[in-house]
Amino acid sequence: MSDPKIVTPPFGRDETTINTGTVSETPGRYPTVRMRRNRSNDAVRRMVAENKLSVDDLIWPMFIVDGENQRQPVDSMPGVIRYSTDVIAEAANEAFELGIPAIALFPFTDPDAKTSDGRESLDPENLVCTAIRNVKAQLPEMMVVCDVALDPYTSHGHDGVMDGETILNDETVDILTKQAFNQAEAGCDTISPSDMMDGRVGAIRQVLDASGFDDVRIMAYSAKYASGFYGPFRDAIGTKAALIGDKRTYQMDPANSDEAMREIALDIQEGADMVMVKPGMPYLDIVRRIKDSFGMPTFVYQVSGEYAMLKGAVERGWLDEKVVLESLLGFKRAGADGVLTYFAVEAAKKLKAGS
Repeated sequence: MSDPKIVTPPFGRDETTINTGTVSETPGRYPTVRMRRNRSNDAVRRMVAENKLSVDDLIWPMFIVDGENQRQPVDSMPGVIRYSTDVIAEAANEAFELGIPAIALFPFTDPDAKTSDGRESLDPENLVCTAIRNVKAQLPEMMVVCDVALDPYTSHGHDGVMDGETILNDETVDILTKQAFNQAEAGCDTISPSDMMDGRVGAIRQVLDASGFDDVRIMAYSAKYASGFYGPFRDAIGTKAALIGDKRTYQMDPANSDEAMREIALDIQEGADMVMVKPGMPYLDIVRRIKDSFGMPTFVYQVSGEYAMLKGAVERGWLDEKVVLESLLGFKRAGADGVLTYFAVEAAKKLKAGS
């Protein structure tokens, strides 16, 4: 007689089934269930994939600089370029032809134009407003997302105006509403306040609606954390050296999750059409909670530090380049509807090639 064959029971049960003859196959466990069957070839893997990444999920952040015919590399972000306003549309066209639906604009303001109150943000001919008009003139179907905050324009590098070491909330919100109006008037499709001042979403919504821009969306940076992952971005917009202190009095504590839910709820009540989590990878739990709790269009920003560490590791051969799409798919799996990523063009090319 052959030795008894042991059939492993379902997890959580103590007893073991022993048969002296033919193995009794119980539905719901091995060997009846073999999870590897649905991984055995490319066709079946594609059919049963629970989440899919497409170009429709991508927003490409772009940096703008003064001058003509300028394409300036950002040293701390390999492959990322600052474009002057006369060539920004040409660069955006590459994304448009790949099917990327949106770009997001961020200015590198001349240090001589920066002031303590960030008044350059209110110039209807500033870099962002000029870039909006140029892009929309050549690519009217490309969605343009515009950052609303004062840090690119202030001499102290903060997102609001200051009184001593205090960031003034209501005075800042008043400036932000004017900044948002100028961007909408220039043709911006989606206003994206990143400042984290209290009440700014409602104030901006009120001004937009009263000015006839009721179709202009608000994508609020609702859960923006005081993170160490922003360094390369601050290089890209020229605020790193200028920043006085830190931003912990208005950006969120990385330890907090319930607080993010309160921020999201308030922004929705104030009229946000979409909400965002920033940074991305360290905060996937926040993305999941937002999607499960509110069912809102939820976006995530794969920020400059995330980009730089992945790009740098790939360039050095420490990581395979497949981590680009893997990282983006992770945001989708967590519940994000879209991702702002500096990998947007590279990812779109990989998706088009079937990588």
